[in-house]
Amino acid sequence: MLSFSSVFSDFQDLPRAGHPPAVPDVLLKASGLSFRVESRILWQGFELTLRAGERLGVTGPSGSGKTLLLRTLAGLEPLQSGELVFDDRALSHWSMPAYRARVVYVPQRPAWREGTVEAALRAPFAFHARRKRGFPDGQVRELLRGTGRDETFLHQRTERLSGGEAQIVAVVRALLVAPSVLLLDEPTASLDSTTVRAIEDLIVHWVSASPDRAYIWTSHDRPQLERIADRLLTLEPAS
Repeated sequence: MLSFSSVFSDFQDLPRAGHPPAVPDVLLKASGLSFRVESRILWQGFELTLRAGERLGVTGPSGSGKTLLLRTLAGLEPLQSGELVFDDRALSHWSMPAYRARVVYVPQRPAWREGTVEAALRAPFAFHARRKRGFPDGQVRELLRGTGRDETFLHQRTERLSGGEAQIVAVVRALLVAPSVLLLDEPTASLDSTTVRAIEDLIVHWVSASPDRAYIWTSHDRPQLERIADRLLTLEPAS
């Protein structure tokens, strides 16, 4: 049986001299957000507070803007109104590379450049924000084992992956880069039930492994939301 505590043990911050920095109670806060697509308002005056350690589930009918909400929180869609604050700093005071290194979006349908799975997993570690960390080979293999995949999966071509396999790569890569906040857009929608539960276990153990982590997870699957969330938000279109 895989010990998830060992998978994430190397993701902790290194000890520092003196007292450790306090973990902010509120990691991410959205105030007064609105999103309009042409003449249609998806949501207006939207408020959200995500606290350290929190597991927030988001549901709502198709067209309610769940994906656009996550993309907005990830800094991938421009703010049309309102303010977004992460770690006590407004989004405008963050450089996008630094922000996206700590707030990571996992799309429902990941698109990968042609190459191997291993190359896709290594890509973020070439960026300046993570270059000093080095690629965590041991964690890669443990995480893959947690999803029922062995080392041969690393050699598969990304252009030949099924939808579910592409989701596995996206989740594993997101966990490897050790963000503070994960924004998960139906990350198990294309997976079989066994792998769904394995991915849920990996992510739940990830958030429990450090006090300064949280996630937002969208899903249409009510039983899944009951398993993975301790708070539920339902989006309803404004008009």
